[in-house]
Amino acid sequence: MLGIIGLTVSLVMVFGGYLMGGGQMHVVLEALPTEMMTIAGGAIGAMIVGNSAEVLKGVGGGIKQVFGGSKWKEQDFKDMLCLLFTITKMIKSKGILVIESHIEKPSESSIFQRYPRILADHFATDFICDTLRMLSMNMDDAHQVFDAMESQLEKHHHEHMMPQHALQTMADGLPAIGIVAAVLGVIKTMASVTEPPEVLGGMIGHALVGTFLGVFLAYLIVGPFATKLKAVMDEQHQFYLIIRDVLVAHLNGNAPQVSVEIGRGSVPSTMQPSFFELEEALNAAADAA
Repeated sequence: MLGIIGLTVSLVMVFGGYLMGGGQMHVVLEALPTEMMTIAGGAIGAMIVGNSAEVLKGVGGGIKQVFGGSKWKEQDFKDMLCLLFTITKMIKSKGILVIESHIEKPSESSIFQRYPRILADHFATDFICDTLRMLSMNMDDAHQVFDAMESQLEKHHHEHMMPQHALQTMADGLPAIGIVAAVLGVIKTMASVTEPPEVLGGMIGHALVGTFLGVFLAYLIVGPFATKLKAVMDEQHQFYLIIRDVLVAHLNGNAPQVSVEIGRGSVPSTMQPSFFELEEALNAAADAA
């Protein structure tokens, strides 16, 4: 909703100010189709050349996220803490081998099945299970486990951010592409230098629309989209940091309640459950187990 409001404000204020200043909208509208074709077409073509099909698909999904926000909601963060609490409590009381069946086939696990949104996220599920497999192989050095988890997180975040980088690169290049469109318009104008001044003035105006569109699209549409997408992806990445923090805290010998409290500290402030809300959720998870 905020994205739509922001776009509306930008369009109304920019073009409203132009009209209030005595600008003639028909000049912009007449040049818009050809200039937009040059600028948007050039930018999209460059993006296609510079990125893989997977990244391009991610850009499309990322634009949806700009309007929809992070896929993880407040309840998901609470569910993740409850899931990790249940797992670490079982390990603490019965040993690491008791969860072997759960991590080998998480889709059939009674623990994971309680949290279908987490189970549906392949990275989150694999990240938990792979880390617990390391623990089951007597890799009990907290520093080694932290480094291994951090390496996976960096790789995943780098790959996950590639659509955002592609969108930001497009935003950075749009002003220059606008200049290309404007230069083409000037070339066209120079080829018609014998025309009357009013004709030449119109042609120059059309050429300058290209510069305007390049800057407008870069700084008022594509650039803000890329910035918002980065914020959304960083928030989603925070979800996985909880897994790292809780499991490393567990490996350092903390009680399950303490480990998940450490993980609660990694939850974004706007979605962070209070101490008592989490305690309630953990008690419910313990009863369900």
